Amino acid sequence: MVDLVVRSRRAVVGGAERPAAVAVTGSRIESVSAYDATIEAAEDVDLGDTALLPGLVDTHVHVNEPGRTEWEGFATATRAAAAGGVTTIIDMPLNSLPPTVDVEALRIKQAAAAGKIHVDVGFWGGAIPGNAAALPGLHDAGVFGFKAFLADSGVPEFPPVSPAELALSLKAVDALFVVHAEDPGHLRDAASSAAYADFLASRPAAAEDAAIATAIDAARATGQRVHILHLSAAGALTLIAAAQAEGVRVTAETCPHYLTLDAAQIPDGATEFKCCPPIRDAANADALWRALTDGLITCVVSDHSPCTPELKRRDTGDFAAAWGGIASVQLGLPVIWTAARDRGHRLADVVEWMARRPADLVGLAAKGRIAPGADADLVAFDPDATFEVDPSRLHHRNPVTPYAGKVLRGVVRTTWLRGRRVTTDQAGGRFLMREG
Repeated sequence: MVDLVVRSRRAVVGGAERPAAVAVTGSRIESVSAYDATIEAAEDVDLGDTALLPGLVDTHVHVNEPGRTEWEGFATATRAAAAGGVTTIIDMPLNSLPPTVDVEALRIKQAAAAGKIHVDVGFWGGAIPGNAAALPGLHDAGVFGFKAFLADSGVPEFPPVSPAELALSLKAVDALFVVHAEDPGHLRDAASSAAYADFLASRPAAAEDAAIATAIDAARATGQRVHILHLSAAGALTLIAAAQAEGVRVTAETCPHYLTLDAAQIPDGATEFKCCPPIRDAANADALWRALTDGLITCVVSDHSPCTPELKRRDTGDFAAAWGGIASVQLGLPVIWTAARDRGHRLADVVEWMARRPADLVGLAAKGRIAPGADADLVAFDPDATFEVDPSRLHHRNPVTPYAGKVLRGVVRTTWLRGRRVTTDQAGGRFLMREG
Protein backbone atom coordinates (compact mmCIF):
# COMPACT_ATOMS: atom_id res chain seq x y z
CA MET A 1 0.00 0.00 0.00
CA VAL A 2 1.25 3.47 -0.85
CA ASP A 3 0.71 6.46 1.39
CA LEU A 4 -0.96 8.78 -1.10
CA VAL A 5 -2.39 8.80 -4.60
CA VAL A 6 -3.22 12.06 -6.35
CA ARG A 7 -5.22 11.74 -9.58
CA SER A 8 -5.82 14.42 -12.18
CA ARG A 9 -7.09 14.50 -15.75
CA ARG A 10 -4.61 17.35 -16.30
CA ALA A 11 -1.34 16.24 -14.74
CA VAL A 12 1.79 17.88 -16.18
CA VAL A 13 4.17 14.97 -16.67
CA GLY A 14 7.16 14.82 -18.98
CA GLY A 15 6.45 18.16 -20.61
CA ALA A 16 2.79 17.50 -21.43
CA GLU A 17 -0.65 17.42 -19.84
CA ARG A 18 -2.23 14.00 -19.50
CA PRO A 19 -4.52 12.06 -17.19
CA ALA A 20 -2.45 10.43 -14.47
CA ALA A 21 -2.40 8.94 -11.00
CA VAL A 22 0.68 9.83 -8.97
CA ALA A 23 1.49 7.36 -6.18
CA VAL A 24 3.58 8.50 -3.23
CA THR A 25 5.41 6.43 -0.65
CA GLY A 26 7.07 8.38 2.12
CA SER A 27 8.49 11.56 0.63
CA ARG A 28 9.00 10.30 -2.94
CA ILE A 29 6.93 9.60 -6.01
CA GLU A 30 6.76 5.85 -6.43
CA SER A 31 4.95 5.66 -9.77
CA VAL A 32 2.99 7.60 -12.38
CA SER A 33 0.12 5.52 -13.74
CA ALA A 34 -3.09 5.84 -15.70
CA TYR A 35 -5.66 8.16 -14.15
CA ASP A 36 -8.02 5.30 -13.33
CA ALA A 37 -5.36 2.82 -12.23
CA THR A 38 -6.24 0.65 -9.25
CA ILE A 39 -3.78 1.56 -6.52
CA GLU A 40 -4.20 0.66 -2.87
CA ALA A 41 -3.44 3.81 -0.86
CA ALA A 42 -3.92 5.22 2.61
CA GLU A 43 -5.25 8.40 0.99
CA ASP A 44 -6.65 8.79 -2.52
CA VAL A 45 -7.24 12.34 -3.81
CA ASP A 46 -9.10 12.81 -7.09
CA LEU A 47 -8.64 16.33 -8.48
CA GLY A 48 -10.76 15.69 -11.57
CA ASP A 49 -10.11 18.53 -14.03
CA THR A 50 -8.01 20.54 -11.57
CA ALA A 51 -4.44 20.38 -12.84
CA LEU A 52 -1.64 18.62 -10.99
CA LEU A 53 1.75 20.30 -11.26
CA PRO A 54 5.14 19.63 -9.74
CA GLY A 55 6.02 22.11 -7.02
CA LEU A 56 7.65 25.20 -8.47
CA VAL A 57 11.32 25.98 -7.81
CA ASP A 58 12.17 29.65 -7.21
CA THR A 59 15.91 30.17 -7.24
CA HIS A 60 15.75 33.93 -6.64
CA VAL A 61 14.19 34.88 -3.29
CA HIS A 62 15.35 37.50 -0.78
CA VAL A 63 14.20 36.42 2.68
CA ASN A 64 16.29 39.02 4.60
CA GLU A 65 16.35 37.17 7.95
CA PRO A 66 18.21 37.72 10.25
CA GLY A 67 18.83 41.43 10.43
CA ARG A 68 16.01 42.79 8.30
CA THR A 69 13.21 40.47 9.34
CA GLU A 70 10.81 43.41 9.44
CA TRP A 71 11.17 43.40 5.63
CA GLU A 72 10.58 39.64 5.32
CA GLY A 73 11.33 36.46 7.25
CA PHE A 74 11.54 32.74 6.71
CA ALA A 75 8.12 31.98 8.21
CA THR A 76 6.26 34.55 6.12
CA ALA A 77 8.24 34.10 2.89
CA THR A 78 7.86 30.32 2.88
CA ARG A 79 4.16 30.47 3.73
CA ALA A 80 3.73 32.81 0.77
CA ALA A 81 5.77 30.49 -1.43
CA ALA A 82 3.64 27.45 -0.53
CA ALA A 83 0.44 29.41 -1.11
CA GLY A 84 1.75 30.20 -4.59
CA GLY A 85 2.65 26.61 -5.45
CA VAL A 86 6.38 27.06 -4.81
CA THR A 87 7.87 24.18 -2.83
CA THR A 88 11.57 25.06 -3.12
CA ILE A 89 13.29 28.41 -2.75
CA ILE A 90 16.95 29.37 -2.90
CA ASP A 91 17.63 32.35 -0.64
CA MET A 92 19.82 35.20 -1.79
CA PRO A 93 22.88 36.11 0.31
CA LEU A 94 22.21 39.82 0.80
CA ASN A 95 19.79 41.99 2.77
CA SER A 96 20.26 39.71 5.77
CA LEU A 97 22.72 40.71 8.48
CA PRO A 98 25.28 39.28 8.23
CA PRO A 99 25.22 38.59 4.48
CA THR A 100 26.05 35.02 3.49
CA VAL A 101 29.67 35.63 2.51
CA ASP A 102 31.39 33.02 4.72
CA VAL A 103 30.54 29.77 6.49
CA GLU A 104 29.86 31.46 9.84
CA ALA A 105 27.26 33.72 8.23
CA LEU A 106 25.61 30.72 6.55
CA ARG A 107 25.30 28.96 9.91
CA ILE A 108 23.79 32.10 11.46
CA LYS A 109 21.19 32.25 8.69
CA GLN A 110 20.36 28.55 9.00
CA ALA A 111 19.92 28.96 12.76
CA ALA A 112 17.55 31.87 12.17
CA ALA A 113 15.49 29.79 9.73
CA ALA A 114 15.38 26.56 11.74
CA GLY A 115 11.87 25.43 12.59
CA LYS A 116 10.24 28.25 10.57
CA ILE A 117 10.26 27.06 6.97
CA HIS A 118 7.13 25.77 5.21
CA VAL A 119 8.95 24.74 2.00
CA ASP A 120 12.41 23.40 1.29
CA VAL A 121 15.12 26.07 1.39
CA GLY A 122 18.62 26.28 -0.05
CA PHE A 123 21.09 29.15 0.04
CA TRP A 124 23.28 31.15 -2.30
CA GLY A 125 26.62 32.45 -1.11
CA GLY A 126 27.87 35.93 -1.88
CA ALA A 127 30.97 37.09 -3.77
CA ILE A 128 32.12 40.52 -2.61
CA PRO A 129 35.48 42.32 -2.75
CA GLY A 130 38.06 40.54 -0.61
CA ASN A 131 36.24 37.26 0.12
CA ALA A 132 37.52 35.07 -2.73
CA ALA A 133 39.47 32.94 -0.25
CA ALA A 134 36.25 32.18 1.67
CA LEU A 135 34.35 30.89 -1.37
CA PRO A 136 35.69 27.29 -1.49
CA GLY A 137 34.76 26.68 2.14
CA LEU A 138 31.32 28.18 1.67
CA HIS A 139 30.81 26.01 -1.41
CA ASP A 140 31.83 22.92 0.54
CA ALA A 141 29.26 23.92 3.19
CA GLY A 142 26.51 23.39 0.60
CA VAL A 143 25.59 26.72 -0.99
CA PHE A 144 24.33 26.41 -4.56
CA GLY A 145 26.72 28.98 -5.98
CA PHE A 146 27.62 32.63 -5.58
CA LYS A 147 25.91 35.92 -6.30
CA ALA A 148 27.83 39.01 -7.32
CA PHE A 149 26.75 42.56 -8.08
CA LEU A 150 28.46 44.65 -10.71
CA ALA A 151 26.69 47.81 -9.46
CA ASP A 152 25.62 49.08 -6.03
CA SER A 153 23.45 46.47 -4.32
CA GLY A 154 21.57 49.02 -2.23
CA VAL A 155 23.02 47.76 1.07
CA PRO A 156 26.52 48.73 2.24
CA GLU A 157 27.49 45.34 3.64
CA PHE A 158 27.27 43.73 0.18
CA PRO A 159 29.44 45.90 -2.12
CA PRO A 160 29.80 45.31 -5.85
CA VAL A 161 32.79 43.65 -7.46
CA SER A 162 34.88 45.13 -10.24
CA PRO A 163 35.39 43.11 -13.44
CA ALA A 164 38.80 42.04 -12.14
CA GLU A 165 37.32 40.98 -8.78
CA LEU A 166 34.59 39.02 -10.56
CA ALA A 167 37.23 37.12 -12.53
CA LEU A 168 39.21 36.49 -9.32
CA SER A 169 36.11 35.03 -7.64
CA LEU A 170 35.37 32.79 -10.62
CA LYS A 171 38.94 31.46 -10.48
CA ALA A 172 38.69 30.78 -6.74
CA VAL A 173 36.10 27.99 -6.90
CA ASP A 174 34.46 25.72 -9.47
CA ALA A 175 30.87 26.88 -8.94
CA LEU A 176 27.86 28.52 -10.52
CA PHE A 177 28.02 32.32 -10.37
CA VAL A 178 24.83 34.36 -10.66
CA VAL A 179 25.29 38.00 -11.55
CA HIS A 180 23.26 41.17 -11.07
CA ALA A 181 24.32 42.73 -14.35
CA GLU A 182 24.13 46.52 -14.45
CA ASP A 183 27.22 48.56 -15.26
CA PRO A 184 27.76 51.48 -12.85
CA GLY A 185 29.32 53.58 -15.60
CA HIS A 186 25.99 53.71 -17.40
CA LEU A 187 23.84 54.45 -14.35
CA ARG A 188 23.11 57.90 -13.02
CA ASP A 189 21.62 59.06 -9.77
CA ALA A 190 17.89 59.52 -10.20
CA ALA A 191 16.59 62.94 -9.28
CA SER A 192 13.81 63.12 -6.72
CA SER A 193 10.69 62.49 -8.79
CA ALA A 194 7.31 60.78 -8.70
CA ALA A 195 7.52 60.12 -12.45
CA TYR A 196 8.45 56.54 -13.32
CA ALA A 197 9.95 57.73 -16.60
CA ASP A 198 12.60 59.69 -14.69
CA PHE A 199 13.63 56.62 -12.72
CA LEU A 200 13.66 54.46 -15.86
CA ALA A 201 15.93 56.94 -17.63
CA SER A 202 18.48 56.61 -14.81
CA ARG A 203 18.95 52.86 -15.49
CA PRO A 204 19.13 52.51 -19.28
CA ALA A 205 19.32 49.27 -21.20
CA ALA A 206 22.94 50.10 -22.02
CA ALA A 207 23.82 49.42 -18.37
CA GLU A 208 22.63 45.84 -18.70
CA ASP A 209 24.29 45.40 -22.09
CA ALA A 210 27.69 46.52 -20.75
CA ALA A 211 27.51 44.45 -17.57
CA ILE A 212 26.39 41.32 -19.39
CA ALA A 213 29.34 41.76 -21.74
CA THR A 214 31.60 41.94 -18.66
CA ALA A 215 30.08 38.77 -17.19
CA ILE A 216 30.44 36.95 -20.50
CA ASP A 217 34.10 38.00 -20.72
CA ALA A 218 34.71 36.57 -17.24
CA ALA A 219 32.97 33.31 -18.12
CA ARG A 220 34.93 33.05 -21.37
CA ALA A 221 38.27 33.70 -19.65
CA THR A 222 37.72 31.23 -16.81
CA GLY A 223 35.49 28.57 -18.34
CA GLN A 224 33.09 28.94 -15.42
CA ARG A 225 29.29 28.92 -15.44
CA VAL A 226 27.72 32.38 -15.26
CA HIS A 227 23.98 32.98 -15.01
CA ILE A 228 22.52 36.42 -15.67
CA LEU A 229 19.93 37.31 -13.07
CA HIS A 230 16.59 39.04 -13.72
CA LEU A 231 17.25 40.00 -17.33
CA SER A 232 15.24 43.12 -18.11
CA ALA A 233 16.77 44.57 -21.30
CA ALA A 234 15.96 42.36 -24.26
CA GLY A 235 18.68 43.86 -26.43
CA ALA A 236 21.32 42.01 -24.42
CA LEU A 237 19.94 38.70 -25.66
CA THR A 238 22.06 38.97 -28.82
CA LEU A 239 25.19 39.03 -26.64
CA ILE A 240 24.05 35.94 -24.74
CA ALA A 241 23.13 34.04 -27.92
CA ALA A 242 26.48 34.83 -29.53
CA ALA A 243 28.38 33.76 -26.42
CA GLN A 244 26.48 30.48 -26.20
CA ALA A 245 27.21 29.82 -29.88
CA GLU A 246 30.95 30.01 -29.20
CA GLY A 247 30.64 27.70 -26.19
CA VAL A 248 30.69 30.20 -23.33
CA ARG A 249 28.79 28.81 -20.34
CA VAL A 250 26.27 31.61 -19.86
CA THR A 251 22.51 31.45 -19.25
CA ALA A 252 19.82 33.92 -18.25
CA GLU A 253 16.54 34.19 -16.37
CA THR A 254 13.79 36.77 -16.24
CA CYS A 255 10.93 37.60 -13.87
CA PRO A 256 7.13 37.93 -14.01
CA HIS A 257 7.24 41.72 -13.74
CA TYR A 258 9.48 42.11 -16.79
CA LEU A 259 7.22 39.85 -18.84
CA THR A 260 3.86 41.31 -17.84
CA LEU A 261 4.20 44.95 -16.78
CA ASP A 262 4.62 47.97 -19.06
CA ALA A 263 6.60 51.07 -18.11
CA ALA A 264 4.13 53.25 -20.00
CA GLN A 265 1.31 52.09 -17.73
CA ILE A 266 3.02 52.73 -14.37
CA PRO A 267 1.27 55.62 -12.59
CA ASP A 268 3.17 58.51 -11.10
CA GLY A 269 4.12 57.82 -7.50
CA ALA A 270 3.45 54.07 -7.76
CA THR A 271 6.71 53.06 -6.11
CA GLU A 272 5.51 49.48 -5.62
CA PHE A 273 6.63 49.06 -9.26
CA LYS A 274 10.24 50.07 -8.58
CA CYS A 275 12.86 47.37 -9.09
CA CYS A 276 16.42 47.19 -10.40
CA PRO A 277 16.92 46.65 -13.26
CA PRO A 278 13.69 48.46 -14.11
CA ILE A 279 10.50 47.41 -15.83
CA ARG A 280 10.74 48.49 -19.47
CA ASP A 281 8.19 48.89 -22.29
CA ALA A 282 5.76 46.46 -23.88
CA ALA A 283 7.90 45.88 -26.97
CA ASN A 284 10.78 44.86 -24.71
CA ALA A 285 8.49 42.43 -22.88
CA ASP A 286 7.44 40.92 -26.20
CA ALA A 287 11.10 40.29 -27.03
CA LEU A 288 11.64 38.62 -23.65
CA TRP A 289 8.66 36.33 -24.33
CA ARG A 290 10.17 35.33 -27.68
CA ALA A 291 13.47 34.49 -26.02
CA LEU A 292 11.70 32.48 -23.34
CA THR A 293 9.75 30.58 -26.00
CA ASP A 294 12.95 29.87 -27.93
CA GLY A 295 14.83 28.71 -24.82
CA LEU A 296 17.41 31.50 -24.83
CA ILE A 297 15.97 32.65 -21.48
CA THR A 298 15.88 29.45 -19.48
CA CYS A 299 13.62 30.17 -16.55
CA VAL A 300 11.23 32.55 -14.79
CA VAL A 301 11.83 33.31 -11.11
CA SER A 302 10.36 35.88 -8.75
CA ASP A 303 13.25 38.01 -7.48
CA HIS A 304 10.99 38.36 -4.44
CA SER A 305 12.57 41.40 -2.77
CA PRO A 306 10.17 42.96 -0.27
CA CYS A 307 10.59 45.72 2.26
CA THR A 308 8.45 47.69 4.67
CA PRO A 309 5.83 50.08 3.25
CA GLU A 310 7.80 52.98 4.72
CA LEU A 311 10.88 52.07 2.67
CA LYS A 312 8.77 52.09 -0.47
CA ARG A 313 8.13 55.80 0.26
CA ARG A 314 4.50 55.48 -0.62
CA ASP A 315 3.89 58.67 1.37
CA THR A 316 5.84 60.77 -1.15
CA GLY A 317 5.84 58.54 -4.22
CA ASP A 318 9.50 59.43 -4.77
CA PHE A 319 11.03 56.75 -7.00
CA ALA A 320 14.56 57.93 -6.25
CA ALA A 321 14.16 57.43 -2.50
CA ALA A 322 12.11 54.20 -2.59
CA TRP A 323 13.58 50.74 -2.08
CA GLY A 324 13.79 48.81 -5.35
CA GLY A 325 12.21 45.39 -5.17
CA ILE A 326 8.97 43.56 -5.97
CA ALA A 327 7.30 41.01 -3.70
CA SER A 328 5.77 38.28 -5.86
CA VAL A 329 6.70 34.79 -4.66
CA GLN A 330 3.02 34.01 -3.95
CA LEU A 331 1.74 35.42 -7.25
CA GLY A 332 4.29 34.38 -9.86
CA LEU A 333 2.40 31.29 -11.06
CA PRO A 334 -0.94 32.98 -11.78
CA VAL A 335 0.77 36.10 -13.14
CA ILE A 336 2.73 34.05 -15.67
CA TRP A 337 -0.09 31.63 -16.45
CA THR A 338 -2.49 34.52 -17.13
CA ALA A 339 -0.11 36.11 -19.62
CA ALA A 340 1.19 32.83 -21.09
CA ARG A 341 -2.34 31.53 -21.75
CA ASP A 342 -3.23 34.74 -23.57
CA ARG A 343 -0.14 34.24 -25.75
CA GLY A 344 -1.07 30.66 -26.65
CA HIS A 345 1.32 28.84 -24.33
CA ARG A 346 0.51 25.62 -22.53
CA LEU A 347 0.43 25.01 -18.81
CA ALA A 348 3.28 22.57 -19.43
CA ASP A 349 5.38 25.48 -20.74
CA VAL A 350 4.90 27.37 -17.49
CA VAL A 351 5.97 24.28 -15.54
CA GLU A 352 9.08 24.02 -17.71
CA TRP A 353 10.02 27.67 -17.04
CA MET A 354 9.15 27.79 -13.33
CA ALA A 355 9.82 24.25 -12.06
CA ARG A 356 12.05 21.96 -14.11
CA ARG A 357 14.54 24.45 -15.52
CA PRO A 358 15.19 26.32 -12.25
CA ALA A 359 15.70 22.94 -10.55
CA ASP A 360 18.14 21.94 -13.27
CA LEU A 361 19.97 25.27 -12.99
CA VAL A 362 20.98 24.50 -9.40
CA GLY A 363 21.30 20.73 -9.82
CA LEU A 364 18.21 19.58 -7.91
CA ALA A 365 17.39 16.44 -9.87
CA ALA A 366 14.58 15.42 -7.50
CA LYS A 367 12.74 18.74 -7.73
CA GLY A 368 10.57 20.43 -10.35
CA ARG A 369 9.13 17.31 -12.03
CA ILE A 370 6.54 14.60 -11.58
CA ALA A 371 8.51 11.39 -12.10
CA PRO A 372 9.27 8.20 -10.20
CA GLY A 373 11.97 8.87 -7.62
CA ALA A 374 11.39 12.63 -7.50
CA ASP A 375 10.33 14.36 -4.32
CA ALA A 376 6.55 14.30 -3.95
CA ASP A 377 6.24 18.08 -4.26
CA LEU A 378 2.85 18.53 -5.89
CA VAL A 379 0.41 21.37 -6.55
CA ALA A 380 -3.31 21.21 -7.23
CA PHE A 381 -3.83 24.18 -9.54
CA ASP A 382 -7.15 25.31 -11.01
CA PRO A 383 -6.04 26.93 -14.27
CA ASP A 384 -9.48 28.26 -15.17
CA ALA A 385 -10.46 29.97 -11.89
CA THR A 386 -9.90 33.73 -11.58
CA PHE A 387 -9.32 35.99 -8.59
CA GLU A 388 -8.60 39.62 -7.82
CA VAL A 389 -5.34 40.27 -6.00
CA ASP A 390 -6.11 41.50 -2.49
CA PRO A 391 -2.87 42.49 -0.72
CA SER A 392 -4.40 41.73 2.68
CA ARG A 393 -4.66 38.06 1.69
CA LEU A 394 -0.99 37.68 0.79
CA HIS A 395 1.23 35.78 3.19
CA HIS A 396 4.46 37.72 2.78
CA ARG A 397 5.19 40.06 5.66
CA ASN A 398 4.27 43.42 4.12
CA PRO A 399 1.18 43.75 1.89
CA VAL A 400 2.79 45.77 -0.91
CA THR A 401 2.49 44.56 -4.51
CA PRO A 402 2.22 46.08 -7.98
CA TYR A 403 -0.39 43.42 -8.77
CA ALA A 404 -2.96 44.78 -6.29
CA GLY A 405 -6.41 44.83 -7.86
CA LYS A 406 -5.39 42.84 -10.93
CA VAL A 407 -7.58 39.94 -11.97
CA LEU A 408 -5.45 36.84 -12.50
CA ARG A 409 -6.21 33.38 -13.79
CA GLY A 410 -5.16 30.27 -11.88
CA VAL A 411 -5.69 29.36 -8.23
CA VAL A 412 -3.53 27.09 -6.10
CA ARG A 413 -5.88 24.75 -4.21
CA THR A 414 -3.42 22.47 -2.36
CA THR A 415 0.34 22.19 -2.06
CA TRP A 416 2.11 18.99 -0.97
CA LEU A 417 5.73 19.06 0.16
CA ARG A 418 7.39 15.64 -0.01
CA GLY A 419 3.97 13.99 0.18
CA ARG A 420 2.49 16.07 3.02
CA ARG A 421 -0.04 18.87 2.67
CA VAL A 422 1.46 22.21 3.52
CA THR A 423 -0.46 24.11 6.19
CA THR A 424 0.08 27.56 7.63
CA ASP A 425 0.68 26.21 11.14
CA GLN A 426 3.18 23.43 10.42
CA ALA A 427 6.67 24.33 9.27
CA GLY A 428 7.76 21.09 7.61
CA GLY A 429 10.40 22.38 5.23
CA ARG A 430 13.99 21.18 5.15
CA PHE A 431 17.32 22.76 4.33
CA LEU A 432 18.72 21.76 0.94
CA MET A 433 22.40 21.37 0.19
CA ARG A 434 24.11 21.43 -3.17
CA GLU A 435 24.26 17.93 -4.67
CA GLY A 436 27.67 16.92 -5.92
